[in-house]
Amino acid sequence: MVESGPKAHLHRYLHTGRDALLWKLAGLPEYDVRRPMTPTGTNLLGLVKHLAYVEMGYFGPTFGRPVAEVEPWLADDAEPNGDMWATAEESREEILALYRRAWAVTDATIGELPLEAEGSVSWWHPDRRAVTLHQVLVHVIAETHRHAGHADIVRELIDGAAGLRDGNDNLPEVDRVWWSGYRDRLETAARAAAREPAGG
Repeated sequence: MVESGPKAHLHRYLHTGRDALLWKLAGLPEYDVRRPMTPTGTNLLGLVKHLAYVEMGYFGPTFGRPVAEVEPWLADDAEPNGDMWATAEESREEILALYRRAWAVTDATIGELPLEAEGSVSWWHPDRRAVTLHQVLVHVIAETHRHAGHADIVRELIDGAAGLRDGNDNLPEVDRVWWSGYRDRLETAARAAAREPAGG
């Protein structure tokens, strides 16, 4: 029987975001899941690692449920952006396992606490630290889907693969020639607009 109610509905959105993110790694070689694709180093495996610590932090210590693995990332001396990439020694399997352990932390907290349960986000400004499970769940859903969007763009830059999820890419059923022409139309429109005076 499928659970219903607001909490179950929100939980399903979180699952959808998780699945979308992991799908973006499917079928790629080791280099491509790690390679930095933006000036700030955005990479697929790093997004997964980051979201693992996001879930562990928000659904663990925030609600008085310590998670040893997340503690180093909450320390004042944590390496900047250290959770946004995988070292050569960290395997893809280790990062994916870390993410699944984070899911277990999250799923247990969501399952055991009501949406009104109160917590405290220690790394937020003191004026905003007091939260409810409902607030945190919405926040992490937004963060997960935001990073799944990053992964969508990164994957398209790597090999052209795009879409919403396995079995439903949510894209027009057209060929590469159409996409090439479409992109050219956008480029032409952008260049034309750049020549126009403001408001003209």
